Amino acid sequence: MTEKKQGVLHNKVYLYLTEFFAGMSVMAVELGASRLLAPYFSSSQIVWTIIIGTIMIAMALGNIYGGRTADKNPSPDRLYGRILIAAVWIAAIPLVGKYIIIGISALLIFTVSTNFLIWAAFAACMAIFVFPLFLLGTVTPSLAKFATESLDDNGRTVGTLGAFNTVGSILGTFLPTFVTIPAVGTSVTFLLFAGILLLLAAVYFVSARTGFKRTAAGFLAFVLCCAGGHHNSFAFWESGLTYEGESVYNYLQVKENDRSVILSTNVLFGVQSMLVKEGALTGMYYDYAMAAPFMAGVYEKESLDVLILGMGTGTFATQCGRYFDNLNMEGVEIDEKITDLAERYFELPKDVKVTTYDGRAYLNAVEETYDVIMVDAYQDITIPFQMSSREFFATVKERLKEDGVMVVNMNMRGGGEGNINQYLSDTISGVFGEVYTADVPGSSNRELFAGASDGLLAAFERNVQREGDAELKALMGRVSGALVRYEAGDYLMTDDRAPVELLGMRVIDEMIRSEVQYYKGIYEERGLKGLLESL
Repeated sequence: MTEKKQGVLHNKVYLYLTEFFAGMSVMAVELGASRLLAPYFSSSQIVWTIIIGTIMIAMALGNIYGGRTADKNPSPDRLYGRILIAAVWIAAIPLVGKYIIIGISALLIFTVSTNFLIWAAFAACMAIFVFPLFLLGTVTPSLAKFATESLDDNGRTVGTLGAFNTVGSILGTFLPTFVTIPAVGTSVTFLLFAGILLLLAAVYFVSARTGFKRTAAGFLAFVLCCAGGHHNSFAFWESGLTYEGESVYNYLQVKENDRSVILSTNVLFGVQSMLVKEGALTGMYYDYAMAAPFMAGVYEKESLDVLILGMGTGTFATQCGRYFDNLNMEGVEIDEKITDLAERYFELPKDVKVTTYDGRAYLNAVEETYDVIMVDAYQDITIPFQMSSREFFATVKERLKEDGVMVVNMNMRGGGEGNINQYLSDTISGVFGEVYTADVPGSSNRELFAGASDGLLAAFERNVQREGDAELKALMGRVSGALVRYEAGDYLMTDDRAPVELLGMRVIDEMIRSEVQYYKGIYEERGLKGLLESL
């Protein structure tokens, strides 16, 4: 029993503190994992499922191993040695994690033809997070062994350990999300909680007067990780970024050149918002979406009320404001930090009201009606299911004026029969009587226009004829040629069943196969050397 009680373990307080901080660190690493993976694989429910699943596997294996080890060799040195190793591993994640993710993705993209996102995210989680969380999973059974002195109080002791673990887990859930990640970023968050674990192990080894070499080595490794990973860009291949940071919801990146300023919230999937400095059209889907004010009678009404759900940095609002002087525009954006960036870098007009709120919740909370409602809240497979259902679009229709128009940006074409756009379009067609779509050239975007009443095309043609700007009028001519009356099918999404992420993943698989087919041919013919030479 003397070995159990050496150093700071002479009473149970330090054992309970160990349980508390171990539980806190597990949850902090889990949340940090979601932010580390999000720029590469999205923050969808699929990715969250993979993270939670792999971490539960690691913890379960750790519980089994920890219990067996505690019975065979109940030495606190072994437990705190494992905590020390876990701390160093977690500290190394900001330094090497993103390279592991890219490396795994590069290997799998040539070998996996379906469910790429699932396999790549699962492999990345297994490689990066399973081992340290396996080690932390050994903490609880080991501490139960050390803290239990007799069968008379073992229930109370184990219950107290569980309570400390739960309270620590609660703090480990809230602190990263609301404090450390928004304030100092994901990398520093990993380092902070790694430092806590390292300190926990060091206090034990110093008090027990043992393990000096391993403690010193751990601190040296931690310092090196801090020096190399305390502020490391997710997009390590980018240079000259105007801004890079994180919010409660997103990884954020602003790039600027002579022509434009661009916001990206996912470094592997391109542009989410854009400001064209000279005031020209963007060349993106925002241009096609400007058909909505024409359909709503922009030149036949004294003013037009426009609501944008998924405001971003205000590209659509800024662009409409340049061409129309009778729009009353407001936006809803759930990420307040994006709104701050809109004011700093994207020249968002000061008269555009932006509310920090969920788009659907906002529609349920207001009573105003609008001439145009733009739904621009879909990003790769991170599609809010509550903004893709029949019930949502029915609420949108209720908030439209009698001749109002909804425009939806659907950013993933393809995926075969029963693809995500078919589901969205069929769902919308079940609510709105008149639906048109237009594919945006040079992109995967498709704009959908739905009218609260019939007459969209007639209003569009009348108002386009009154447009005085030659460039915009020519653009609307191209939109007119691209508009297709949508013939509804039987695909439907509801609040109860809206598998948007699985449908989106199907499109991503198709896009990946299409993009890498050329390089796969080179690899099959000339091997890795030939592939590298062609890049």
